[in-house]
Amino acid sequence: MSRSGQTLPLAEMTGLMPLSRLASSMNPQSVYEELQARWGPVAPVELMPRVNGWLVMGHAEICQVARNERLFSHDPRTWREYTSGVIPPDAPLAALLSPLNNAVYADGERHRRLRSPVEEGFDELDEHQLRRITERECLDLIDEFSARGEADLVTEYSAAIPMLVMLSLLGVPPEDREKLRGTLLAGIESYFADDSMQQLLLDLLRKRRAEPRDDMTSMLVQHPNMHSEDEVLHAMMMIIGMGYEVTGIWIAMALQLMLTDPRFTARLRGGRLGVDEALDEVLWRDPPVANLMGRYAAADCELAGQWISRGDAVILSFAAGNADYRVHSNDPWLEIGNRAYLSFSAGSHACPAQRAARLIARIAVETALHSLDDVTVTVPVEELTFTPSLWNRHLTSLPVRFRPVPGYKR
Repeated sequence: MSRSGQTLPLAEMTGLMPLSRLASSMNPQSVYEELQARWGPVAPVELMPRVNGWLVMGHAEICQVARNERLFSHDPRTWREYTSGVIPPDAPLAALLSPLNNAVYADGERHRRLRSPVEEGFDELDEHQLRRITERECLDLIDEFSARGEADLVTEYSAAIPMLVMLSLLGVPPEDREKLRGTLLAGIESYFADDSMQQLLLDLLRKRRAEPRDDMTSMLVQHPNMHSEDEVLHAMMMIIGMGYEVTGIWIAMALQLMLTDPRFTARLRGGRLGVDEALDEVLWRDPPVANLMGRYAAADCELAGQWISRGDAVILSFAAGNADYRVHSNDPWLEIGNRAYLSFSAGSHACPAQRAARLIARIAVETALHSLDDVTVTVPVEELTFTPSLWNRHLTSLPVRFRPVPGYKR
């Protein structure tokens, strides 16, 4: 029996809180607290009209789900509502559910086979090369607005950097990187559906099969775990997806902290908090992936007193889990060095590019701070807005003013 005494199957529950409240709330933590007060760390919620799911908010419970792929599958075809056709193709959820031929949507041995090449690519990445590429992309973007003396550090900087770096690591030529930049910034639907982007990547992998170079595409096409062009293509899309939005959000939020929070802008307790501390604080308090859709019960089970039936959808709330008092206090000074956050997920599906993502984010923040003189945010912090989303905590803009530098010199 659940904490509230509810014994109905998930699909038959009514009057549940719509998860859309999180997208419109100025204070998402208050929504999580309301849910936990009624249901505990695992709550039934309405994903869309007539479609329910479980929101997992406890740190330990998230780890339990994330580390048990036999019980909680990543394949959306395990989800009852997906296979029954309840979700129309044009519904917002549909874009997150199309099972691509990559490790994200696989379990067990197939997941390990498809993940291994991507993991090896990032593990073996030359950090000096990654630093050069990232600094180049950052400075190129800064060149575009440095003479104006003002810019939006989200739309003109942070949103583009990670994807441009990932495209460069794959070996995509500069002219094609610009073509893809517009498509990728247009939204997740464009990212998954754009045929011209997929054709461009397919042409690249075929070129690298014929003439390998020192890039990740060449590594993927030669890897024995890749059994088809389609698997290589979707591995490339997975890599681009890692820099598509999440790392850009991380950069923007860290820049906002560095430019507006007195703990980072002034010397306190004998020293100024730096970029790494800002990056960690974002991951704790405003994780770029607030909620992750993508676990489906493969068998009946119980989780924190709630009865989860086979075929139920499970959403992992990293934003709520990171606020769990069992792992995190409200004193930011005590949390310096604590990296028990779940912002990269956990278990066998944890992000394989964590080291690269942190390096890209750190370089992007440092480059902006060092390249722009007298930079200030031009609106009060309380007036900064977030793009409504169930899944990402996305700063809409970060308008800044700085001393103009015509023809920025590197």
